Amino acid sequence: MDDLERELRDLSAWLDTPEPPDVTARVRARLTAPAPRRRRWRYYLAAVLAALLVALLPPGRAALADAVTGLLRFAGITIATSPAPALPTGDPSPLPAQRPATLHEAQRLVHFPIRLPAKLGPPEQVLVADPDRTGAYRVATLLYRGGTLRLDAFDGRLDPAFHKLAMGPGVELTEVDAGYAVWVGGPHALTYVDRTGTVREETARLAASTLIWEEAGVSYRLEGDLAKADAIEIANSLR
Repeated sequence: MDDLERELRDLSAWLDTPEPPDVTARVRARLTAPAPRRRRWRYYLAAVLAALLVALLPPGRAALADAVTGLLRFAGITIATSPAPALPTGDPSPLPAQRPATLHEAQRLVHFPIRLPAKLGPPEQVLVADPDRTGAYRVATLLYRGGTLRLDAFDGRLDPAFHKLAMGPGVELTEVDAGYAVWVGGPHALTYVDRTGTVREETARLAASTLIWEEAGVSYRLEGDLAKADAIEIANSLR
């Protein structure tokens, strides 16, 4: 608990809003609730810490990387804020067992609804990836603008992270549909984590600016050459 205690003490300097909301009851209930598995207590505690950040740090006040030291897991994305790794070189490998599909077929192959951004319209191409033994795919990807703009959707209820990214300052809290999101405002190293929790370094690539959020148990990752305001507008148009 030493590292966690140190991070919470560091965080206390940021909790200076005039009238912070009373989250004591929610925090106590989350910490005392029985977890399905003992090894998952850190996940619940991290969720409480993220909730405190959202309640007490207004979006845009400071970079998230400066508010939480080292590591944050949000919407299936594990974000390491320091130290920044060497950037990948060469062409990235596709996601595990990735293949094209029609939109109708992709909807049958994943266990979550595929929502389309009204701001972009129908995708130019649809991909599915990372199937389990039953043939159910974990990831659906919608591609636009010749593949330079992509929207990844995956089942956020699965325990293993979907991606791991690492970068320096530039990670910010923001909002999508009144829920909190994370904006990564520049290129960053990215690796894929499959459904078993194995990090697949062969898929490492240099990603563009990215917006990450979660809705109704589905996690989303919008990546492309976009300003933050444009990315949020696209995310808010999901139907």
